[in-house]
Amino acid sequence: MLTPLGFSLLRQLSDGAFHSGEDLAATVGLTRARVSQLLKQAETAGLSLERVRGRGYRLLATPDFLDADEVRAALEDLGVEVAPADARPVLLAANDDDIALPATAPPGIPTRPPIVVEIVDQLDSTSSELLRRATRRDVHGALLAAEWQSAGRGRRGRVWSAVAGGSLTFSLGWRFEQGAGFMAGLSLAVGVAIVHALEAEGLAGVELKWPNDLIYRHLKVGGILVELNGDALGPSTVVVGVGLNVRLPLSIKRDIAQPVSDLTAVAGRGAPTIDRNRLLARLTAELARALATYGEHGFAPFAVEWQRRHAYQGKPVRLLLPDGVSVKGTVAGVDGTGALVLADGPRRVRFLAGEISLRRA
Repeated sequence: MLTPLGFSLLRQLSDGAFHSGEDLAATVGLTRARVSQLLKQAETAGLSLERVRGRGYRLLATPDFLDADEVRAALEDLGVEVAPADARPVLLAANDDDIALPATAPPGIPTRPPIVVEIVDQLDSTSSELLRRATRRDVHGALLAAEWQSAGRGRRGRVWSAVAGGSLTFSLGWRFEQGAGFMAGLSLAVGVAIVHALEAEGLAGVELKWPNDLIYRHLKVGGILVELNGDALGPSTVVVGVGLNVRLPLSIKRDIAQPVSDLTAVAGRGAPTIDRNRLLARLTAELARALATYGEHGFAPFAVEWQRRHAYQGKPVRLLLPDGVSVKGTVAGVDGTGALVLADGPRRVRFLAGEISLRRA
C-alpha cells in the first residue's frame, strides 16, 4: 500500500535520476531502512525501481503525476467553467465538522456547475469518498482523482486494480432533479462520453460492452461504476466512478483475473506518451456535457450511438444471471432505459444491468 511518505519519495524520483538512500532519507526525515521499505511498497504498486550500490535509486519509467493546476488549465482550454483554485471548494475534508455548510444544494440545480478539481495521492476510493461527502454537502461538479486507491471498487464489489502514475481513477459528483428510475441508462451514456473523449485525444478503437465496460479488441481497458444517493422520485446525487488503464506493466496484467489491455496499446507503437492530465480534463469535459444532456433528456439521445459502439451488437452472447442461470441469445440492442434486449428467435427478452454479466457465446 502506498502512503503519503511513499508518494513523497516517488515525486523526488520522478526526474528519472539516481538519488542516494541517504539523500532521500534526509529529505523526508526517515531512516534509510524505512526509505528502502517504502520503495519496496512502491514496486508492489506497479512501479519499477533500479538500485545501484553507490548511486542509489531511480525509477525506470518515470510517472507523470497528476497535477490539479494542469487539469484546471486544460479544462479551461476546452471551454469548461472551473472553480478557482484559491476558492473554498465544495469538497472538504471528512473531518471538517467545525465548518458550517449547507447539506444540500441551493434551490435550482445548475445544469453545468463549475468543476471543482481535487487530486490526491492516496485514498481508499474516490467514489467512496465522494459518497461520504455527499451526505453532508453538495458535490455537484466535484471531480476527485487519486493516484492510488487502496480499495478501488468495480462493479459487483470487485476490486479495481490500478498502477500509480499509470492509471486514471477518478469520480465526478452530479445532481439530478430526477430519482433512481431515471438513472437506469446513465452508465451507458457515460460510456459514450468516455469513448468520445478518447477519440478526441487520438485514442480510437475502444468499444463498449454492456453494461459498463470499455474494451479494446475484447480486452478490458476501463470500467464505469455509477452510484446513487437520493429519494426514489428525486432529487438525487450521483457519483460516476471511472477507472482507465493508461500504462499497465506486464507484471500487473498477469495479476488481474481477466484479460486486460491499456490505452498505450490503443495508441500504438511510436505514439506520443499519453498526457494523463490532459486526458483527465478531456474526460471530465465530455462527462459534464453528457450528464447535462442526460439530466434534460435521459438516455434517448445516447441510445443509437451506444448500440453502434457496442462490441457485441448483433452477436451471440451468454448472460450469467445472479441465480447462476445462463441465458443465450443474440444482442438486438438496448431499449430506452438502457436495458439489454436479447433475441431468441422471434422472442425478445430485456435484462436490466443489476448483477448480470455478459460473455461472448
